[in-house]
Amino acid sequence: MDVRQVEQELERARRTFHDLVAQASAESLRRRSAGTRWTNRQLLYHMVFGYVIVRTLVPLVRVLGRLGWSRRFAAALDACRGPFHLVNYLGSCLGGQLLPTGAVVILMDRTIDALQRQLRTASPGTLALTMHFPTSWDPYFTPTMSVLDVYRYGTQHFEHHRRQLTL
Repeated sequence: MDVRQVEQELERARRTFHDLVAQASAESLRRRSAGTRWTNRQLLYHMVFGYVIVRTLVPLVRVLGRLGWSRRFAAALDACRGPFHLVNYLGSCLGGQLLPTGAVVILMDRTIDALQRQLRTASPGTLALTMHFPTSWDPYFTPTMSVLDVYRYGTQHFEHHRRQLTL
């Protein structure tokens, strides 16, 4: 997959998110999602938060990819999976309840805009940098991921959870 395709995936996710929020009623936002403990509103927030995480991961992969010692870092993160999953769950519960859906849409737009700008300016060498990942944290984390893989991860995460919405 090339940069242009990833950019298009990001844009499709943005449009899909706008459509999901526009079509959601107050009642459907309060409804439980399928296969998670979150409500639809909380899950929508979590879907956006996946892209926010990408913004954090990209610089990390760049640095650790250049240093070449990410295996121990990934192992340490894997060892902390319990606290990670708790914070991930509770953070989305809180964020999904506190932020109005309009603010979540703005967060999605700003995050996608920033990711697209970064992606357009990244060199092929930067996009090819890799690091090891804590595979117990997410089913879409692979043992080794490139910067470009991390950009794609956001949409994989988004699509996975989109299928769990019960709007």
